Amino acid sequence: MRVSRLILAIIAALAIIAVVTLIWFFVSSGSGEASQPVTAPTLAVTTAAETPPPTAETTADATEAPTAEATTVTAAPAGDPVVFSLVQGESSISFELDEDMRGQRLTVIGTSPDVAGQVGVNFADPSASEVGQIVFNLRTLNTGNDFRNRAIRGQILQSARDEFEFGSFTPSVISGLPTTPIEDGQTVTFQITGDLTLRDVTNPVTFDVTLTEVSEERLVGQATATINRNDWGLTIP
Repeated sequence: MRVSRLILAIIAALAIIAVVTLIWFFVSSGSGEASQPVTAPTLAVTTAAETPPPTAETTADATEAPTAEATTVTAAPAGDPVVFSLVQGESSISFELDEDMRGQRLTVIGTSPDVAGQVGVNFADPSASEVGQIVFNLRTLNTGNDFRNRAIRGQILQSARDEFEFGSFTPSVISGLPTTPIEDGQTVTFQITGDLTLRDVTNPVTFDVTLTEVSEERLVGQATATINRNDWGLTIP
């Protein structure tokens, strides 16, 4: 009899723990809504009258990247960079990973439309182009599964916390761009190396970029990289 009561007490205690854990899981993951619109620092481009900084090719581990379209926001004299901004609603940042769930191998893709940044394109000498800091909202990443989204916000990226809501990529080196003008419709490939910050961890990453000049007022491109989540201390429950 005492054994039965003990077993029932243990079951009741486990049930209470499960309920409390479930409540904590939903509370800690927040609503998934952005606290504010995403913004990025204004790019201070180098003009023809200034001496551009030296560049050097570097190598680093790579991450998953935004699909970015841009529109001109600042005109410039011939030979000076033209500043483009990522188009809100047409640009995005995403990640892709494989996941084992209930014995099945799944490919998970998470996407957020909340990304901002600027690019300074030198049409006379593309190799002199510049890229500003890219800022993105990790809280609004959507994988199409609410439970997974909550796990990302609450336990993995912890983006439900205000201090970890935004991530960023700060470029330092651009390599592989041509020195001759690019024609309308031409696609170029190059690399951007910089620092990727997720939560409170920053590591160097190199993105492979494909960019097409649709016109002098519009660019369409994609940047991708592969990273090891352990380098950012990210664990998946």
